[in-house]
Amino acid sequence: MAITTSASSSTDIRTDYLKLLVAQLQHQDPLEPMDNNQMASQLTQLSQLEQLENQSLQLSGISSGFEKVMLDVQKSQATAMIGRQVAFEVPQEDGTTQTVSGKVEGVEITDGQVTLIVGDYAVGLDTVRAIWN
Repeated sequence: MAITTSASSSTDIRTDYLKLLVAQLQHQDPLEPMDNNQMASQLTQLSQLEQLENQSLQLSGISSGFEKVMLDVQKSQATAMIGRQVAFEVPQEDGTTQTVSGKVEGVEITDGQVTLIVGDYAVGLDTVRAIWN
């Protein structure tokens, strides 16, 4: 089950949880019934999840503003790297990474992600390991 941030997801989670609880109660071993403490703990966790989701919805406006500021900071950092040499990690087919270096030729912003153009590579800022002139 995927957790979404839609307004109805809290209701969906509660419904799914109750379905699972009923199924668990129907299929439990009568000689070893579910522990009351365990059930209370699960209900508490569900309640906490709903509270966190409600807080998350309230903070989403603040969060989107923060994300915009972070994108602006990343754009500034990336633009300052144009013309400079960078070393960055490139994933290999065997699961390892290789360090490659090159001159930053430009910056692209696609779907809110800032990438550096280094030769034939589109380099994420998170893979940059060193910067020099």
